Amino acid sequence: MLDLKNIRKDFPILSRKVNGKPLVYFDNAATSQTPQQVIDVIVDYYSNYNANIHRGVHTLSQEATDKYEAAGNTIQQHFNAKHAYEIILTSGLPKVSI
Repeated sequence: MLDLKNIRKDFPILSRKVNGKPLVYFDNAATSQTPQQVIDVIVDYYSNYNANIHRGVHTLSQEATDKYEAAGNTIQQHFNAKHAYEIILTSGLPKVSI
């Protein structure tokens, strides 16, 4: 069974109260809430690696490219895809073609 209290702890915004009650967010078709783990990685990227991937030969671009490629490998392993090239990262959700 899902432990909703534990899941809610991953999403900082869900600690808010609205009209004296815990926030419940149902507008996921427009925007999904972001867990703290993702917020931390985004802050790390913008703080340390913010550069175009696959476009530059400078250090930041190379580091950003390495992080991008590592993310694809992590997703490949998560979905048990045979090859990393089966994972396509887009501006939205990752697309998996298996």
